[in-house]
Amino acid sequence: MLTTAQTGSNGTTSAASPWKNWSGSQTATPARWATPATEAELADTVQKADQVRVVGAGHSFTPLVPTTGCIVSLDRLTGLVDHHRDTHRATLWAGTRLFDCGPLLHAVGQALPNMGDIDRQSVGGVLSTATHGTGATFPCIAAGAVELRLVTATGKVLSVSAERDSEMFHAAAVSLGALGVISQVSLQNVPSFRLRERVEMLPLDTVLADLDHWKREHRNFELWVFPHSRQALIKTLDITDDAVDSQIKGADAADGLLRLCSELTRALPGLTAPLQKLAARFIKPTLRVGESWRIFPSERGVRFNEMEYHVPDDAGAEALDEACRVSVSSGTAGFFPIEFRFVAGDTHWLSPFEGGNRASIAVHQYYKQDYRPLFAAVEPVLRRRGGRPHWGKLHTATHRDLLAMYPNLGRFLRVRAQLDPGGKFLNPYLRSIFGLTDT
Repeated sequence: MLTTAQTGSNGTTSAASPWKNWSGSQTATPARWATPATEAELADTVQKADQVRVVGAGHSFTPLVPTTGCIVSLDRLTGLVDHHRDTHRATLWAGTRLFDCGPLLHAVGQALPNMGDIDRQSVGGVLSTATHGTGATFPCIAAGAVELRLVTATGKVLSVSAERDSEMFHAAAVSLGALGVISQVSLQNVPSFRLRERVEMLPLDTVLADLDHWKREHRNFELWVFPHSRQALIKTLDITDDAVDSQIKGADAADGLLRLCSELTRALPGLTAPLQKLAARFIKPTLRVGESWRIFPSERGVRFNEMEYHVPDDAGAEALDEACRVSVSSGTAGFFPIEFRFVAGDTHWLSPFEGGNRASIAVHQYYKQDYRPLFAAVEPVLRRRGGRPHWGKLHTATHRDLLAMYPNLGRFLRVRAQLDPGGKFLNPYLRSIFGLTDT
């Protein structure tokens, strides 16, 4: 984790402090790190640094953050900056965590239109990696941005919007932190709303046979498949006026079961299939109601590493089916299910959803287990189906691969070179996937 030492007036220190991401798969010891409390301090830090990478909540599994230069944390740049009741737009500091956005926006009658099932990330982080939820008509969170403030390599602060500078905006909204540091984000929100969540276990083949029905009939729909049992945990969300549940039960028990089964399969790989088949007996249908920001996220107390690809939505069912079969035939041990979601398209250049709707397929492995054998078995399946990787999830796509996947990558790189010709915001990983040589 990022730890503080002797902190100066602008939150910076020259002492080397270790950093690691949430799963522990990425680590770094930067020469210095900064925790600015104002945009002016942020601009000053960026202007003076030789190399800068920004960290949000550390929920990305790819090496986006590691640097030997300066790591900047926006944990002191949080909260609601401004809001407009008539338009339901709100401006937030980029360091604001999603779990804080819910109550902040609810207090002014607003809500994010959609969220993922993890709410630990920062606003700037979810934009920069095109993080998303599920729902056939809902794009990634970055698609809801209408304006952002970007601190560039020289310390200059740009206010960027689609209306004023469409090209810059579509490059900056999903940018992996390679154009500068996002300090504020203005989002198009909706009036506060309440959701009814239903969770039930069904045979995977039954669900796949009627997949279009599921995504049409529910506001939000996702499933988790246990490949060895061909059973799928179905989660649907729909807007409701029902009374809010006073208590939400089951999260702790499910977390405990997941941890126990993960430890058992790690110690005794032969238990993978029996435990997945047994899981259906312990998972009963549940129903709960609450404000949207309370219902969207799930408890994620058990750590893991993750790979996620986004395939064209009409290839989703076949891709999921094949991914499950390959997962079983690979012989790899692991209890975590495979996750499946729908995401609407958008127009941001580096968004995996640019140009059309996608189906997202995510493979997880318990953080104490080697994820590479399982991911290596499934990744070719998702690539063959036209998949694009989630920028924050593990993948092996090279620069050449990404050029073929992202038609606007070349345009993005030209904007990057204009804004940051010295490569201040690059680290070895970004240089590699952008096709740049180390200097």
